[in-house]
Amino acid sequence: MATNWKKTFTILFSGQIFSILTSSMVQFAIIWHLTATTESAVVLTMAGLVGFLPQAILGPFIGVWLDRWNRKLTMIAADSSIALFSLILGLYYYFGDPSLGFVYVILLIRSIASAFHAPALQAAIPLLAPEDQLTRVAGWHQMVFSVSTVIGPALGIAVYSAASLGVVLFLDVVGALIANLMLLFVPIRQPKPEVQEAPHFLNEFKLGWKTFVQARPIVIITAATAVFSIVFMPLATLFPFMTLSHFGRGGYSASLIEAVFSVGMILGGLLLAVMASKWKDITYICWSLVIIGLTCLASGMIGPGAFVVFIALSFLMGAASPFFNGPYMAMIQKAYAPEMLGRVISLVTSVMLLASPIGLLLAGPLVDKYGIQSWFFWSGVVTVLTGALLLASFKKLQVSDPAPQS
Repeated sequence: MATNWKKTFTILFSGQIFSILTSSMVQFAIIWHLTATTESAVVLTMAGLVGFLPQAILGPFIGVWLDRWNRKLTMIAADSSIALFSLILGLYYYFGDPSLGFVYVILLIRSIASAFHAPALQAAIPLLAPEDQLTRVAGWHQMVFSVSTVIGPALGIAVYSAASLGVVLFLDVVGALIANLMLLFVPIRQPKPEVQEAPHFLNEFKLGWKTFVQARPIVIITAATAVFSIVFMPLATLFPFMTLSHFGRGGYSASLIEAVFSVGMILGGLLLAVMASKWKDITYICWSLVIIGLTCLASGMIGPGAFVVFIALSFLMGAASPFFNGPYMAMIQKAYAPEMLGRVISLVTSVMLLASPIGLLLAGPLVDKYGIQSWFFWSGVVTVLTGALLLASFKKLQVSDPAPQS
């Protein structure tokens, strides 16, 4: 492993922060636009579905190609595709008002491109950092993501209010171009394939699945993550609806909640980077779930006049999140050989993303019928129980070094 790996990550994450920032602006601006113009939880959940479903369905198959292709060029091509369709949607908004169907189609295509970019980046990280530093790098990654998203919603709503959604989408194009330019300066070696015979898609797919299930702790945690995703991921789409419907507040209050959540993530990511080797990864994961669950449960119990309390709970929820996401991905990166990571990461990402649309399909009608607080409350109950069950059996959830592929 090169001795200047920290410099490499500085360059990589410096570019990614622009891409994540503008993507965060677009994501929040679109959600708020749909919230303000339709005031329908069903419309919001449909937008979430077209964003999640392609990645969930295509992920396991995309992993085969990720392990074949150059990961650096894959990230550049995927980010460029996202930028292209942001430009198309931006032009449509600039010259007119597209239908919901057209917006859904663009979100669908962007989701397909994201299905290539995110796992390619995660699969490249173990090729750039020493294994004993992967949890720390995960903390840095969470910080980069959080720094971008902390100001993304505020900037998104500011540009949306001052100009239009089209202008926000144009800025996403600029962010992607900067990220790709910085990525050109990052050398990423391509791992040798585990077999030298002619590639066969089905055999490579089966090998990826077989490799995944060999690490039983990862399988158990992934199953628990799927349950967590069903109840928690819809909240990412419905947070603005909580601000609007329960507290009766506008766009700037909604962006404040997003910003406070992200500030919590920044501090949580920083704390994870500092404390990376203090406890085992599974310990961080379990306690993170418990804390997130308790904050969701409390959010489902407060009254319309307790917006300040909701701000505090959102901060704690955000601060706990890096202690789940970072160690979970670090466990995966440590458990499998680099030449298999594209398939494994795509597979586990698909499990989480496939669980998310299930939650969205359940959340939309239930929120419209029983109110947004009911989903916060019961998602908290399920998340606390999930974390407690993992915590009770954490001694069994240890990951050994990756076995060589024959």
